[in-house]
Amino acid sequence: MKRLSTEYKNRKEYFDSPEFREAYHCDAPLGSFCFGGGTVFRLWAPTAERVTLRLYREGAGGEPLWEPDLLPGERGLWTAEVAENLDGVYYDYLVTVDGVCRPTADPYARACGLNGERSMVIDLRGTDPAGWVEDRAPAKKPETVIYEVHVKDFSWDPASGVRPEWRGKFLALTQEGTTLNGDGLHPTCLDYLKDLRVTHIQLMPSFDYGSVDEGGAPDQFNWGYDPVNYNVPEGSYSTDPARGQVRIREMKEMVMALHRAGIRVVMDVVYNHTYRLDSWLWRTVPWYYCRQNEDGTPSNGSGCGCDLASERSMCAKYILDSVLYWAEEYHIDGFRFDLMGLLDVELMNRIRRALDRRFGRGEKLMLGEPWSAGGTAARPGTALCDKGHLWDLDSNVAAFCDNTRDAVKGDLSRPDARGFVNGGGLDAGRLACCVRGWAGSGLPHRAPSQTVSYLSAHDDWTLWDRLVCTGDRRRRFDARHPRLMRQNRLAAAINFTCQGHLFLLSGEEFARTKGGIKNTYCSPPDVNRMDWTRAWENRELVEYYKGLIALRMELPGLCDKSPQASERISNVRAPAPDCAAMEVDNTGGDSPWRRLFLAYNAGKTAVPLALPEGRWYLLADGKSSTKRRLKAVAGTVVLPPVSAMIFAQH
Repeated sequence: MKRLSTEYKNRKEYFDSPEFREAYHCDAPLGSFCFGGGTVFRLWAPTAERVTLRLYREGAGGEPLWEPDLLPGERGLWTAEVAENLDGVYYDYLVTVDGVCRPTADPYARACGLNGERSMVIDLRGTDPAGWVEDRAPAKKPETVIYEVHVKDFSWDPASGVRPEWRGKFLALTQEGTTLNGDGLHPTCLDYLKDLRVTHIQLMPSFDYGSVDEGGAPDQFNWGYDPVNYNVPEGSYSTDPARGQVRIREMKEMVMALHRAGIRVVMDVVYNHTYRLDSWLWRTVPWYYCRQNEDGTPSNGSGCGCDLASERSMCAKYILDSVLYWAEEYHIDGFRFDLMGLLDVELMNRIRRALDRRFGRGEKLMLGEPWSAGGTAARPGTALCDKGHLWDLDSNVAAFCDNTRDAVKGDLSRPDARGFVNGGGLDAGRLACCVRGWAGSGLPHRAPSQTVSYLSAHDDWTLWDRLVCTGDRRRRFDARHPRLMRQNRLAAAINFTCQGHLFLLSGEEFARTKGGIKNTYCSPPDVNRMDWTRAWENRELVEYYKGLIALRMELPGLCDKSPQASERISNVRAPAPDCAAMEVDNTGGDSPWRRLFLAYNAGKTAVPLALPEGRWYLLADGKSSTKRRLKAVAGTVVLPPVSAMIFAQH
């Protein structure tokens, strides 16, 4: 064991060395490609002694049709050319390193068979649905409102009205006209999203992952943060995972349907680790793509036992090529990087520049988590995309702001921790930092363009479940709780008046509950599902969120993403304990309102609120977010308990 550990340490130092990069970095396109009447296979395997290609008729089972060897070339590139178009043929490789022969799928595969165990040659133009060439992202809105969706969650509920064979599938997001239990009255799924008017859907991992058997029972569930084939859609979300073309075409159909509905698509990508250490990347070039500790063991900053070494040039190329592939081939409009704190700053800035060159400055969203699950063994001197390095990132790389999340509803480390809305207290200055998106001099984010303001995501408790945990000793997650509904509306009003990109977990707007379970990554779909009956039972809360989304589009003072945006916030004060108020310069854009006045009261009693000089119109309060141009008021008004008020002045 000691000998192996030393050997791995030496290999680590070799892979990290400038000499290895200079000798073996390879810019050639990798994978399998059809061209005219032929097919070419290219694999980067610089430590291999031999590489054999195996061709199959099916995606699983059966004997190889042919087993030619690839030819070694410069910079670790192995190549085979076949004088036949092999579109639809499956394949894998045998890679021999240090005398050990390992079977592996192609890490650069763009199609695969059942469970991704074999790669597939694919002519991608044959997977394009009708109208795909004309597909375009909808025009940008004044603000970004991102709605996080899990493909299976979204339509698993039979009450969704989605046809049974499409429930939990990509195609569920294409079906129009669905209503609650088919009643024809209460829209669900795609029509519901159109009515809500979010600007982006963020799809939880939708590339091929390993924690669900694609040929198994339909009620299997996992969030999907277990990547196997990074450039292939997940088969369990297709109607036929055994046919490699189907998952590709159906994912494209989903993207096109969302674009037609006026919604852009963000993809949750997991480039920080592989499902298992024994991945296709590892089998092809053992240890190269993986960070190692000094004793040779794999680094575990991801909590999954196999951190990717993004600072190594061919690993960086792999990630960059993958992002560009999804943006170009699938028309994906943005990328959310899981555990971005494990990826290096240089790579993220390279991705930002590459997307900007190809699609226009800021056209594609980039956002991520500026943290990791633990320390990682990155090459010394590597700057990682954690909260301490946000100022080193391009201003159009955004990071989730846990400061606002925890300030509003409580620290996520404890179920009983309280924030501003549920009795935890908060001074006006800190609440003003939330409104500024924690951006500006002395704050973590350089500008609101770097901030994702949010209250809940798939991780940890839903917003509603956190409010129940802190507000109901009996933990009645399905009860009505009028007081907690007021807390929920107050939390939403705060989030929608924070600068930065806005984000919400699907169902947050109808008090989505997972029964108080914090980590539902592998809980049954009945726990994770979108409860469409609850969406209509809590319609008043949905309407409140819907009004806030519409209102936000009219407030340029809060939509401002520039480094100077924080200067719009002024006259911050505390009219009473558990209460904060401030003014906002709302000039610019097409808004009729020159100034805003924001007030938040988390206390149990009403507070007399002195308005700034002049006459003001109430745009939203603790009950309604759709007040417009009512009678102007001046002087002192009453701010009810557990509520917000948004005023505007011409």
